[in-house]
Amino acid sequence: MYRAARTVVDTSRSSTDGADGGADSGIGRGTHGGAGNGSAAGSAAHDEAAGADRTGWRRWAMDTRPLRRPAYRRLWSSTIVTAVGSQLTAVAVPKQIYDITGSSAWVGYASLAGLLPLVVFALWGGAVADSMDRRKLLLITNTGIAVTSVLFWIQAAVGLDSVFVLMALLAVQQAFFGLNSPARNASIARLVPEDELPAANALGSTVMQTGLVAGPLLAGALIPVIGLGELYLIDALALCVTVWAVMRLPALPPLTGSAAKRAGWREVAAGFRYIALHKVLLLSFLADIIAMVLGMPRALFPQLAAETYASYGEGLALGLLFAAIPIGAVIGGLMSGTFSRAPRHGLMVIAAVMAWGAAITGFGLSTSLWVAVAFLAAAGVADMVSMVFRGAILLSAATDEMRGRMQGVFTVVVAGGPRLADALHGTAGSVLGARAAVAGGGLLVVVAMAILAVAAPALRRYS
Repeated sequence: MYRAARTVVDTSRSSTDGADGGADSGIGRGTHGGAGNGSAAGSAAHDEAAGADRTGWRRWAMDTRPLRRPAYRRLWSSTIVTAVGSQLTAVAVPKQIYDITGSSAWVGYASLAGLLPLVVFALWGGAVADSMDRRKLLLITNTGIAVTSVLFWIQAAVGLDSVFVLMALLAVQQAFFGLNSPARNASIARLVPEDELPAANALGSTVMQTGLVAGPLLAGALIPVIGLGELYLIDALALCVTVWAVMRLPALPPLTGSAAKRAGWREVAAGFRYIALHKVLLLSFLADIIAMVLGMPRALFPQLAAETYASYGEGLALGLLFAAIPIGAVIGGLMSGTFSRAPRHGLMVIAAVMAWGAAITGFGLSTSLWVAVAFLAAAGVADMVSMVFRGAILLSAATDEMRGRMQGVFTVVVAGGPRLADALHGTAGSVLGARAAVAGGGLLVVVAMAILAVAAPALRRYS
C-alpha cells in the first residue's frame, strides 16, 4: 500500500540481485507455487517443524527461515545496500530540479514524466520476464539502471543544470525499472519454498522500508558535506553490488515449453485475461487500490503540518508525518513472526486493509502531533501485513509462466495508486479541509473493503 513520495525508482534495485549458483544449482525446477530449489524443498518439512518449536520472544520476532537459502540470503543482504542507495537518488533528483527552477510544480512534472514509461515498460516487462531467462533480464536491466545513475552524476558534475535532461534520464531509469521489477519479484518463488513466501516478503519489505527512513536522513546529512552530485555516484556504486550479485544467480529460464516465445502486447493482454479468470488475483489488486486511492493522505501532509500541527514546528511535523508510516512498517517487519505463518492469506489482507483504514481515520481525527504519528505508525504496521500477504498471493496463486506478467500489473498498481491518491486527496483537502478529507478517506477504505470481503468470498477463503 504505502509508498513514499519519490521521483525515481522505488527501491527498484532492492532485491534484484541473486545468489550463489553453485549452492543452489537446483533453482529453476520448481512447479506452481513451489520452491524451485531442490535443497529448499527437501528441507521445508524440517524448517516447518523447527518454526513450530519457536517459543517466547522468538515467536514474535521476524521469521528468518528464508535466510537459510543461500540464494535468497545473498539477495536479501545486498538489498540492505541498494535500498539506501536508491533513496539517495530519490532525494537528489527533486532537490536538483527545485534548485534549478525554484518551482515545486516542476518537481511534480518530473514525477509524471517517469510515470508513463514505468507503466508501459512494467506491463511489457512482465511479458518479457515470462519469455526469457529472468537472470539475464535482471542483469541487463540492473546494468541499465546503474549506467543511468552514472549519467545522473555526470550531468551534476559538469553543471549542466537542465531540467529536461534530468526528466529524460528519469524516464529512462523508470523504463529500466519497469522491465526489472516483474522479473525480480517473480523470481522469489523460485528461491524459497511456498510456505516461506510470506516470511521472504516480510524480510525484503522490512529492508526496503528501513531504506525509506534511513536513505533520506543520510541524504540530508551528506548534501551539505559532499554535495548533491555525489549522491548519484554513491547510488551507482551501490548498484555495482547488485550487478555483481545478479551475475552469480543461476539460470532462471521459463519452467515449461508453454511460455511465450516472444513478448508482444498479445502476451500482455493474455496476462490481463489470466487475472480476470483467477478471481483471487484480481481481488488482491482491488484491495491495494482501495487502500491506496482512498486512504493514502501523503498529499495533505504539508497542509496538516502548516495548519493543524504548526505549534509543534512545521518542519518537525512534516518530517514526522512522512517518516511515521515507514517506521511503523519496519516495526511490523521486525515482529513479522506473529503473522507470517498465518495460512489464511486472503483473510489477512482483508484485516490489514481495514486496519489501515481505521488507523488513517484516527490520524485524520487527531489534533495532537504525537497521537497522529502513533496512528500513522499503526497504519505502517497494517501496511506491512498487507504487503506480505498480497505478495505471497501473487507468487503462489499464479503459475510460473504467468508470474512476470502478474508482477508487471502489480508494479503499475503500486505506481499509479499513490499518484491517483495525491490528486484525490489534494482536491478533497482543498474543498473539505485536510482533516476531514483524511478521516473520510480512511472510513471509505473500511467500508469499501468490508463490502469487497462480503461480495467476494474467494479472497477471504484463500489460503
